[in-house]
Amino acid sequence: MSKIEKAKAPSSIKGWKHSKPGLWLSIGTSAFGAVSIAKDVRKAREESDTLKLVNALVGAAALITGTALLVRELRQLASDDVLLG
Repeated sequence: MSKIEKAKAPSSIKGWKHSKPGLWLSIGTSAFGAVSIAKDVRKAREESDTLKLVNALVGAAALITGTALLVRELRQLASDDVLLG
């Protein structure tokens, strides 16, 4: 068995990332990331460090974009659900 085959996830875990619970978990972890970014912004402002502030703001933009993508995928998953109507 090659290293790549060993590294592959079992079939029961493969679909987890694109399931409703997996998407909600990803959104929840993004919320924890938002707390960290808020602390970074506050610290950068206190120190008047422009470079740290720009870094925190770029991180915030990436977090917002990633969360928006997750929400869009969650909505698409819900619209494809036959039981929801």
